[in-house]
Amino acid sequence: MIECTNSSRGGRSIFLETFGCQMNELDSELIRGQLAALGYHFIDDRAAADVVLFNTCSVREQAENKVLSRVGQLGMEKDQEREVIVGLVGCLAEREGERLITRFPQIDLLCGPGELDRLPQLLENAFKGAAVEQADRIALQGNRSRRSAALSAAQDNLEALDLSRAFDPDRTSTAGRSAYVRITRGCNKFCTYCVVPNTRGAEVHRPPDAIVDECMRLADEGVIEVTLLGQTVNHYCYTHGTAVSSDGRELAQVGPGLAAFRSAASNGARVTTFADLLHRIHESVPAIRRLRFVTSYPRDFSDEALGVMRDCPRICRYLHVPAQSGSNEVLARMNRGYSVEQYEAFIERARSTVPGIEIAGDIIVGFPGETEDDFDATCDLLRRVRFKNNFVFRYSPRPGTVAIKRLEDDVPEDRKRARLNSLLALQADIGREVHAAYEGRTVEILVERHSPHAQSQADNGIEVRWQQSMTQLSGRTDGDLICVFDAPADAAEHLLGEIVTVHVEGSGPLILKGRLLQDSAIPMGKWQSGGFQMR
Repeated sequence: MIECTNSSRGGRSIFLETFGCQMNELDSELIRGQLAALGYHFIDDRAAADVVLFNTCSVREQAENKVLSRVGQLGMEKDQEREVIVGLVGCLAEREGERLITRFPQIDLLCGPGELDRLPQLLENAFKGAAVEQADRIALQGNRSRRSAALSAAQDNLEALDLSRAFDPDRTSTAGRSAYVRITRGCNKFCTYCVVPNTRGAEVHRPPDAIVDECMRLADEGVIEVTLLGQTVNHYCYTHGTAVSSDGRELAQVGPGLAAFRSAASNGARVTTFADLLHRIHESVPAIRRLRFVTSYPRDFSDEALGVMRDCPRICRYLHVPAQSGSNEVLARMNRGYSVEQYEAFIERARSTVPGIEIAGDIIVGFPGETEDDFDATCDLLRRVRFKNNFVFRYSPRPGTVAIKRLEDDVPEDRKRARLNSLLALQADIGREVHAAYEGRTVEILVERHSPHAQSQADNGIEVRWQQSMTQLSGRTDGDLICVFDAPADAAEHLLGEIVTVHVEGSGPLILKGRLLQDSAIPMGKWQSGGFQMR
């Protein structure tokens, strides 16, 4: 048994590995902040850690398999008398519950995504080992109804956890200049393939004042790019006066739904819509030079929100808006709530309102009942919409979803793989054309990291004299296109987290290749000492 007291936390090391989406990345940031404040410290060596935490995802089978493989390895290490606390956090823990501990007794604690505020106590209890009941090392929403959990959301401590976050710039790829901010939690959509409504609970919306204050604090710490997060981010809607603490402070509230919002607006209630929130952050925090948001739902995206995107220059011209299928029959079985025609009408509305906007999407192939005609319709949708990129997934039944209970997984695996590969090839062709249209243009890039691939010393006939070594950097346009370019090696660290100007001279299906233009982000001395000259 490993003993741990409050005074010994400073000697306890934690290895935390994150699987899944941006929501999980933000949850991991919150975990680090609250545990570091209690004296724990985080390391990158799993083999040397006193605690190993996996922040899990249930959306994709592959992510689950990776987690469980690591848990199995830790079980063998514990059998060889390694003393380590093993904890599972997130959606897999919430979905499987105590069954995980039955299958993997090496797991010491489980914490669902709606109970992260209880993680410090779970850790304390786990360190006490057999002296603490198993039930005291598990924090899950469990059998509480979605409605009951939603009604108590205003009193939960997750909002306090968001508000008390300790931003760690060393954990970001942009030298601490980019951060996530959650505006909603949970989901009310109940797509038949998705477990998120059951693992993350009902949709809960944060007070706009709290969101703006968090953006301001991040800006004060040097952040210049904020990505607003929500499962259906454009459904954000906060009705003022409905969830207020005893001291008059507004609290997180259950998402009212579109019908309730329309009713509230018609009754004269004061409402902050998604469009209002975007505009307020843009105007209140000018130090945020790029404002993004994910993930958008194709239905109910208002003209007001598109107008704000058009009129506010620091809001990125980019939408991640999953289509999932190009077949109305498949969309109906998915319970997506819109038709192909409605999806395309929204894309057209977005492109006509916000010139230059880029669109990314998600597609699932091989969903139950998908015919060749259905798949062909999805291919046709890609050709018409011309996404900059698509995240394409092969359908796999997920425990806890409606689809696994009611729909036969009747598309053979070899056909799923063939459709996946065919769609990826089609998207690569489309992506190549989308990116090629940027050649010859000048774009602004937020520099994120050193590129893993070396760019040639001469591109497209541009002669470069190399007096000192160069390095390749990678970043993104405000339309979320990846761009690589060469820069003086001794200026590279200075450029990380900066917005620079690049002339695009080449491209590929998922990338732009450019030439860095002399920019204020690089001091003149760096250009001269780096020997970077162009003719």
